Amino acid sequence: METSNHNSSIMDMFEKGKVLKICAPMVRYSKSLVRKYNCDICFTPMIVADDFMRSVKARDSEFTTNESDRPLIVQFAAHDAQTLADSACVVAPFSDGVDLNCGCPQRWATSAGYGACLINKPELVKDMVTHVRNQVDNPNYTASIKIRIHKDLRQTVDLCQKAESAGVSWITVHGRTAEERHQTVHYDAIKLIKDSVSIPVIANGDIKYLRDVESIHQLTGVDGVMAARGLLANPAMFSGYEDAPLECIWDWVDMAIEQGTSFTCFHQHLIYMLERVSSMPEKKVFNSLSSTSAVIDYLQNTYGLKLPLKMTLQWTVVALFLYVEMGILVILCLPFISARRWQSIFQLRIWSCVSRFWNKVFLTMIIILIVLFLDAVREVRKYSAKDLGTDAKLQPNMFDHLHMKLFRAQRNLYISGFAVFLWLVMKRVVTLINQLASASGSTAALQLQADNANQAAKKYTEDNELLKKTLMEGKGDKATAEGMELLRKEVEKIKEELQTSEDAVKKSQSEADVLKKQTDGVAREYDRLLREHQELQNLQDGENKRTTSYRKVL
Repeated sequence: METSNHNSSIMDMFEKGKVLKICAPMVRYSKSLVRKYNCDICFTPMIVADDFMRSVKARDSEFTTNESDRPLIVQFAAHDAQTLADSACVVAPFSDGVDLNCGCPQRWATSAGYGACLINKPELVKDMVTHVRNQVDNPNYTASIKIRIHKDLRQTVDLCQKAESAGVSWITVHGRTAEERHQTVHYDAIKLIKDSVSIPVIANGDIKYLRDVESIHQLTGVDGVMAARGLLANPAMFSGYEDAPLECIWDWVDMAIEQGTSFTCFHQHLIYMLERVSSMPEKKVFNSLSSTSAVIDYLQNTYGLKLPLKMTLQWTVVALFLYVEMGILVILCLPFISARRWQSIFQLRIWSCVSRFWNKVFLTMIIILIVLFLDAVREVRKYSAKDLGTDAKLQPNMFDHLHMKLFRAQRNLYISGFAVFLWLVMKRVVTLINQLASASGSTAALQLQADNANQAAKKYTEDNELLKKTLMEGKGDKATAEGMELLRKEVEKIKEELQTSEDAVKKSQSEADVLKKQTDGVAREYDRLLREHQELQNLQDGENKRTTSYRKVL
């Protein structure tokens, strides 16, 4: 037994308009199995309070539960108020309430003062409810009773009202008298009881299908419906299945093997579940089986199920996710789609919206896959443990099934591990594609610039040659627009050179003017000197003539 801190009360489940689906106290059935198929509350099989308090062995064998086995009601058969209260105090830390059996019609029970005989002792019932209420130190702990009806319904109403005054949480009414077995259920009596009390009332009797739950609720106005044999035959009844589905059958096989359920209980529960889906010859064969391995072989051969291939929903989703990862990686690696094309796809608006949550999604998926991976590791270790192998040798009928479970755990381990690996690879591939696309884009841009420069140089050379040819041939009117532009640039360049030359010429002209002035001065001075020379020459000639004449005179 495991203790659990449950601060909420089952009474909170009785909401207006909601019909609770409850599993009756039964032997050879699995509470875990019916809980998996929408059962709201489970009862334990009936426990005799005297034996429970007297024997530790009885307590250990008749009451077993675990943390997930909630909400749980423990039903006792008792005829003494203090014994019932003591039993309730023992189980209170491990359950949500106790129920007093006032409806069991079996002769051994009524002869011992238990069960249906208590409906004729309303004061005792009232006293037992009061003792439980006063001695269990938990205000949320419930105390309920399960009864059968009297032939005189006034007695039943009186019993229910006295129990209500004692503080009973709810009353479950099996709509038959203690003497009736398979007769029609008196739903009118259940309705009368419901109208006579203000506490919740649960209807019990002939609940075989989910549609019966709603029809009985409409007929009687009860707050819940309790099923017994209907759930034995079909533990998935509250999920809407008409008959026990094969999935439910294999769920029971898994649970029984994992929990070490005795073969008698394991086999008997399957007999109930296959009752509606098996023919008479098949029932005879199945009922004669004497080992778990024989039962599993029979189920596989008869219904075509292969247990190793069975997958839970979560692992189906993980496997699908793995295939999606593989598909995306194949697409990302297609050789005819370039990295730059992928980058342009990644830059679409839809991806910009997704990118805001990408890191969170990535980390969330990593965490989920790692948790599933660790769970698969735990399963592999569980089914490959040494002590489990020893148990399998002691019980050879379980050996094959344990190997099946180990196979499934290993398969889940591979799926989850590979999914984690591919998820990391996929993120890395996307990153590398973006990096490759960026590098490719930069290289392409540089190459384009180089090509443009080469083309410009080539074009300049061609236009320069054309310009030269045009200028030389005087065919400027045939120059292209590009040529004219180049011509304009060349003219501007020539103008700049001409301006420079003009400045040089002006400078030279200035120097020439200065030189000219100097030359003119020299020329004038030369003319003056020439005139003076001429005058001196003339004077000399005159002097010579005078000398000659003088000589002649002499």
